[in-house]
Amino acid sequence: MKKILTIGLLLCLTGVYSTAQATVRKTAYPVVFAHGLAGWNDILGYFYFGDDGAGGNFVGDACNEFLEIVCNGGLNSGQKAYAAGVQPFQSSEVRGTQLADAIQSYLATVGSSYVNIVGHSQGGIDARKAAQVLKARKGYTVVKTLISVTSPHRGSPVAKYILNLGPGVTSIIATLANYYGSIIYASGNDPYAAAMQLVYDNYTACVDTNTSLAGCQAHAAVNGMKAYNLLYPATGNVSNRVASLVFAQQGADMNPALWLLSNGFYNIDGDGSACATIDSDCDADGAGGRGNGNNSDTDDDGLVGINSAQMGYRLIYNTCFLCDDYMNTDTASGSVDTINSPSSAQQSSHASIVSQDHLDPTGVPPDMMDEYEFYAAVIDYMAAYGG
Repeated sequence: MKKILTIGLLLCLTGVYSTAQATVRKTAYPVVFAHGLAGWNDILGYFYFGDDGAGGNFVGDACNEFLEIVCNGGLNSGQKAYAAGVQPFQSSEVRGTQLADAIQSYLATVGSSYVNIVGHSQGGIDARKAAQVLKARKGYTVVKTLISVTSPHRGSPVAKYILNLGPGVTSIIATLANYYGSIIYASGNDPYAAAMQLVYDNYTACVDTNTSLAGCQAHAAVNGMKAYNLLYPATGNVSNRVASLVFAQQGADMNPALWLLSNGFYNIDGDGSACATIDSDCDADGAGGRGNGNNSDTDDDGLVGINSAQMGYRLIYNTCFLCDDYMNTDTASGSVDTINSPSSAQQSSHASIVSQDHLDPTGVPPDMMDEYEFYAAVIDYMAAYGG
């Protein structure tokens, strides 16, 4: 796509611009983008799944109109993609069904029987329930490929840290509201349910220990990721292929808000080993497994540890100067087929890590990621595997 943009700029300057032929393969079926916590049409004033900047263009928008230049020139002009919207602050039990509803409506509109899903953060978790719901409704496997981008499949220590603040969590929610606006209090939103979903073990303990945490008892049925993973597995017959992208970053390139969280308030110990009981959180930090005791190494993206983000095979993201970025499968790391039971090697391995922070793939600056290139490479990978 870098070459296409360069050529396109030159042609625009000479007045003879036409859409260049992209080399990224077109998927056989549409691609639906599933957003994470708090997102959809904007996050902190920026378009979710947009290219950098306020009002950034949707990364799935192919250049399919005459003289269209505000689009992703790396995509085939016939590529179909859609950014679905679900409740910004809710459990994945709720959001997953909403995502299935949105996908079903979109497929009817475009006349397709199958879909590919790429989900960022909680969106990658929602997608697993959506895939199962769609199969139950249709009677066949609807999702061809499902790719998660830095999703906390085995929980996030940050979610537990926030919940453990007890009454202080109210202040956290109020602070979030200052960034996200009144949307956090809008009808149907439940930030407590969202946080309780994203810890590994059931967080019913708050009923006894944090009695002043408003609404905690009402949300005790939100059982965390361990139980969710048993109900909505990634493998089996709900999707033909699943894979994941694992992120980690520290230092000056990190989003300032995430850097402040990880360095000033809570630093994730995001790599380590499996516990003696493999599907447990034996260091009680909110994520499955046990940390290695060093929480200052590059083992998380500010919100999600690398021990939590792998589902199926890891993908290797290859950047290329003056040519299209591309992805391939890291077969050496093996596949996490049962999400609650990764090996110690998979929980501790730094192989195939994408050096970006948690917000980079959303289009929220500052970042060094080319979102157009990144998602074009995701789509190309989906196409390669029949998506």
